[in-house]
Amino acid sequence: MARAIERIERDIAALKEAIRAIATELQTAYGSYLNILGLAVRKQLILASYHLCTQGYPENFLHLSLNQRQQLQQAIRKLGQLASEELLTYIKSEETGGDEGDEEDEGDEGDEEDEGDGGVTPVILGTSTPEPLTADTSNPIELAKWQQNLEEVTQEILKKLSHDANLLLQKAGILPKKLPEPILAAAAAAASEASAEVMPGPPNLLNLVIEIENEQQSEDSGLTQIMAINLRLGEIEFADVTLSSERRQIRSILVQLNKLGREYQKKHRERAIADAEAAWRASWFE
Repeated sequence: MARAIERIERDIAALKEAIRAIATELQTAYGSYLNILGLAVRKQLILASYHLCTQGYPENFLHLSLNQRQQLQQAIRKLGQLASEELLTYIKSEETGGDEGDEEDEGDEGDEEDEGDGGVTPVILGTSTPEPLTADTSNPIELAKWQQNLEEVTQEILKKLSHDANLLLQKAGILPKKLPEPILAAAAAAASEASAEVMPGPPNLLNLVIEIENEQQSEDSGLTQIMAINLRLGEIEFADVTLSSERRQIRSILVQLNKLGREYQKKHRERAIADAEAAWRASWFE
């Protein structure tokens, strides 16, 4: 029995070592993925904003002066840059060589000051960032929780970026001023409502016909078409071959992690049974 327990312990130790290697591989893969995703998000935000300004609300864009257009474009680029940096916040927090990013942040702050009072300034995203993977990296359950949390935060950043970009466009006079804040905040969710009809359109844009009710005068209620930015991770990945490749690499690593995780749980179950059998024999007497 003692030899059986020792064998199980050796198997568990080997599995832990393999899972640690998977953890390192997964972190490296996410570092590469998030770096490419940041660049892709900036590109898709600009493309979506371009389409919204030139085809969604061209008259409103033409009403802006040259200086106002340039300020809006600069603010959109700034928002994309902030989101790109925030996507890397988690990975950078585990690296010692983060001076480069800090210098860039300082430069960005200077840019904000240079914009002056007349421009449209970007909103700091301020989303929550996942904690670094400081837990036991040989535990597949902890590793899976970390990965899931990172995916959730990535989605949260895209959602917040879409919302802030829409606010930016509304303040600049592109999106209609009459649209209240709750409608902008819930634009993506509105797609699933019965009162909203989703219309086909370019990627990362939400093209809706929604019903806005007026509480005082019901006759003012009616259908309103709205186009707004709605960045979707699936569409961003689809448009970028390199990013899609990085996602496939992550999926491949997760398949290995799941397989090792099942073996890990199986071995822990075997050890628990062996320990219980040994404890039974140790306490049993005639």
